[in-house]
Amino acid sequence: MKIKETATVLGQQELAAGVYSLLLQTKIVDYAIPGQFISIFSNDGSKLLPRPISICEIDKEYGTLRVVYRVMGQGTEEFSHLKKGDKIQVMGPLGNGFPLEGETAIVVGGGIGVPPMLQLAKELPGTVTAVMGYRNDDMFLTEEFTDVAADLIIATDDGSVGVHGTVVDAMKENQLTADVIYACGPKPMLKGVAEYAAEHDIKCYVSMEERMACGVGACLGCVCQSTEVDDHSHVHNKRVCKDGPVFLSTEVVL
Repeated sequence: MKIKETATVLGQQELAAGVYSLLLQTKIVDYAIPGQFISIFSNDGSKLLPRPISICEIDKEYGTLRVVYRVMGQGTEEFSHLKKGDKIQVMGPLGNGFPLEGETAIVVGGGIGVPPMLQLAKELPGTVTAVMGYRNDDMFLTEEFTDVAADLIIATDDGSVGVHGTVVDAMKENQLTADVIYACGPKPMLKGVAEYAAEHDIKCYVSMEERMACGVGACLGCVCQSTEVDDHSHVHNKRVCKDGPVFLSTEVVL
């Protein structure tokens, strides 16, 4: 079920340079699952399009959603100034979510693809290994993953923490295997993870990052190339906001 309402800001903090954690009280929490996202609308009437932000944590008991985002433009810059008690228009939950499968799982996040993996790691039924990639030692959410995963492996581009290289380098170095791999991050990272999964005969789900406009599948502004013809457009396209953002790695061209 998708709803649009005015949410209340319960708090916000900066986790790393330009990365903010925003806690919202909203009825969307009643319907949200790991891997979905919400659209947040600007309070500036000149900015008509909402900003899609992935869901980081879901707390149904207290009716709260946590989203973690990076300031990328005017819209997210506006959101970074929200404080406790402020009101903001939100819509969601949007998109599909991650299927909860496997006795053993690897969750992989890169950059701002790290946050949506946290709630997934909390809800997966089996043993979870988390592999998180950052540019440098300005990291975020590592303590939370330490609490919910059996093992946390970190990779940094500059080698300041953990494995020097990508998340795929970290997976290879640790010879990781599992029943299923879940990944969210930039497309080159997803391509590498999907190739690793194929080489090791592991089922793999990827959460795609694309620029979205409507967020509900109407504008076709966020299509990605699919391996099969889809039922909506009858071409090799899938709408990331509506058909995704979560896909089997074999469904999409990375």
